[in-house]
Amino acid sequence: MSEPATITVTLDDGRVLSVPDRTRVGSLLPAPADPATGLPYLGALVDHELVTFSFKLYTDARVSFVTVADKTGWRMYVRSLTLLLAKTLRDLFPDAVFTVDHSLGSDLYCDFARNGRAGLSDADAETLRTALRAAVAADRPIRRVRLPYAKAREVFRDQPDKLGLLDFLNTPKVTTYCLDGFHDLATGPMTSSTGCLASFGILPYADGFVLRLPRRDTAPEIPPFKPIRVLTDVFREYNRWGRILGVETVGDLNRIVSSGGIRDFIKVNESLHEKKIAQIADRIAERKGVRCILIAGPSSSGKTTFARRLAIQLRVNGLRPVTMGTDDYFVDRAHTPRSADGGYDFEHIQAVDIARLNRDLTDLSEGREIRVPTFDFKTGQRVYTGKTLRLAPDEVLVLEGIHSLNPELTPAVPQEKKFLIYISALTQLNLDRHNRIPTSDNRLLRRIVRDYAYRGHSVLATLSMWPNVGAGEEKWIFPFQDNADAVFNTALDYELGVLAHHALPLLRGVKPGDPNFPEALRMLRFLDLFLPISDALPPPTSILREFIGGSSFDY
Repeated sequence: MSEPATITVTLDDGRVLSVPDRTRVGSLLPAPADPATGLPYLGALVDHELVTFSFKLYTDARVSFVTVADKTGWRMYVRSLTLLLAKTLRDLFPDAVFTVDHSLGSDLYCDFARNGRAGLSDADAETLRTALRAAVAADRPIRRVRLPYAKAREVFRDQPDKLGLLDFLNTPKVTTYCLDGFHDLATGPMTSSTGCLASFGILPYADGFVLRLPRRDTAPEIPPFKPIRVLTDVFREYNRWGRILGVETVGDLNRIVSSGGIRDFIKVNESLHEKKIAQIADRIAERKGVRCILIAGPSSSGKTTFARRLAIQLRVNGLRPVTMGTDDYFVDRAHTPRSADGGYDFEHIQAVDIARLNRDLTDLSEGREIRVPTFDFKTGQRVYTGKTLRLAPDEVLVLEGIHSLNPELTPAVPQEKKFLIYISALTQLNLDRHNRIPTSDNRLLRRIVRDYAYRGHSVLATLSMWPNVGAGEEKWIFPFQDNADAVFNTALDYELGVLAHHALPLLRGVKPGDPNFPEALRMLRFLDLFLPISDALPPPTSILREFIGGSSFDY
């Protein structure tokens, strides 16, 4: 009899093991938890692919174990806790309607309605907390199950949101994760059991509750809850639009595409955008004395197109917008703050000459003329070319920049003379009721497509820099969202079907072994659920054109 085949496994701690092939990853765990942090191990990266502990090794591999402090581990934690939450709610309140709706910082807001009444009572919240804690203490197994297609339809026969996804899948087997007989569609690997899901909270809020989650940098501790008014309001509005349009999940959108109704659906989406922009312009015009409109939003929100479209609506209201960029007020390079790694930190608020900017803004608001600066990025210095600016009585200044909502940027401008706008792509579309599409994914896909087509950046370059972009947004944009006088959601319910057409071939170019592979694979899996939508259909004024090309605006 031949000797069993062996493979070589290299672990992150430097150990090199010779083990039989088909060894389960979980059997290689050096300890139940990371000795440095005490956080339990949740799964593993095998040559940069996220897998469960039950994954079998067939070839030589490098294996590293992940916790909730790792990006891939955090997503694994959230998926697994959401499965436990959905199963527990079904057991406790079988007639309730429950939807994982949107993020609130690191937390998740969930809609909940029972007996025709929206919201989770304090008593029901305590019942839910107790049941979840009991399930964690019991350490119940979570199994990855491959169901025949017909069996999957039977399992989800009373869940139209999941059947809507299955309607457009062409696969003989459907992967699910199962907890005590409760199945959910797989959107990525989950933990092997419930015992590692001890860090959570349940907080009644609005028409449902907030699932409190640990932050990666504070785990296992959960930071104090800070309600984000603008996000709650904008999601409530856009969810109402989704119900009006009959599209709340990917299956709903695919049904419209397959029935030939996507052209009209796009027209309605774009009209809703235009209506909202017009309403913001109306509010600005009604606020007598506004001299400065400040616009901020995270990367790939569509700020440029939004500003152009807002300018048109302002003109309709008798106002003439004049634009200025905060980049032209950068301090000279020698005075630019440094980041922890020693490089220039251009996102720091002290990278802007706040004193000079405020003197100019004060002069403009009081009708005086200023010299307009230009920042020369080659020399790293601010220069003056002779250009001047004075605001006429019917003109308003539009200032776009990362710090525009931060009161430290414009302390000299009286509040009544400012109108602050926050914009972002906050998709309200869910994969199904229990599995949401992270709002940052919408923006990342936009950036992948735009950077490849128009900035010469590979998908790997964009994926690699995205965490640093997010860190800057967490520090300089998100804390000031609630300062906004108005919020505009630039997401379009149809856009992921268009972006998929561009992004899928780029993401498929990210191969196993690359550190960005887990993120690329995750996005590939969810984009594969969308029926493609032709990029010829969005109108030339669409915010989406800023990323796929063909815009009627001059950038």
